[in-house]
Parts: sequence; structure tokens; C-alpha cells
Amino acid sequence: MNTYLLFKSLHLISVISWMAGLLYLPRIFVYHAENNSEVKVSEIFKVMERKLYFYIMTPAMTLSWFFGLLLIHSIGFQQLGQTWMILKLIFVVILTFYHFYLGRILSQFKIDNNQHSHKFFRYINEIPTILLILIIFVVIFKPI
Repeated sequence: MNTYLLFKSLHLISVISWMAGLLYLPRIFVYHAENNSEVKVSEIFKVMERKLYFYIMTPAMTLSWFFGLLLIHSIGFQQLGQTWMILKLIFVVILTFYHFYLGRILSQFKIDNNQHSHKFFRYINEIPTILLILIIFVVIFKPI
């Protein structure tokens, strides 16, 4: 069996799972912010947010990094010097910071201390989409 293709497949599965969470959690935040005054509804959103973040998103992010590093190891660490790879890694690091930022917001919702409007969450929901588009174009076209 070709281990490179196995790692690549597992990397893609992990990334897709992670991206699904990065796109969905801010949408839940939108609805949570709109219904924060309703205690029962807010408690349901808290459970949904926590389970998505800790049971799906964080393991998917960890596996994305793990299999991505295995891929880099498979193709050789000299690839890290190529501009397209540097750009991809910068975008992935930004996604990782975004992931942890969502975790911070999750903590604020948990203690009923959300400071943001539903519009704020609608705007930040576009961040992973933009980064995903950039990553895909950089990896496919290797423009630099």
C-alpha cells in the first residue's frame, strides 16, 4: 500500500471535517447570540457548541496537522522552502488561531458573557471560507 496516498486521504478527510466545524460553529453562535436571553434555548446551544468544538473540530484539527506533517515528511522537508508551501502553512496557522479564537468565544458563551452581536458572527464566518479558497488555489496551482 502506498503510505503517501493513505496519509493524503486521511489528511483530506480530517481537513474536510475540521472545515465543516469551522464553518458551522460561528453559525451556531449567530443563533445563540440572537436567542441568548432565552435560558432553555441558550443551554441547548451551549451543549451543541461544546460537542462540536471538543468532539469534532479539535480532533479533526489535530489529525489535519498530524497527517499534514506526515505528508511533508513523506515528500521531504526541503519542500518547506518552497513559497507555495510557506503560504499554505501561514494560512493553516491562521486557521488554527481562528479555531482557538472560536474556543475563546465558546468560553464566553459558557459563562453567559458573550460580547458580540449576531452580525459579528456572520462576518467572522467568512474567514475560513476565504482561507480555504486561498489554500486550495496555492496547493493546486503552486503559483510561486
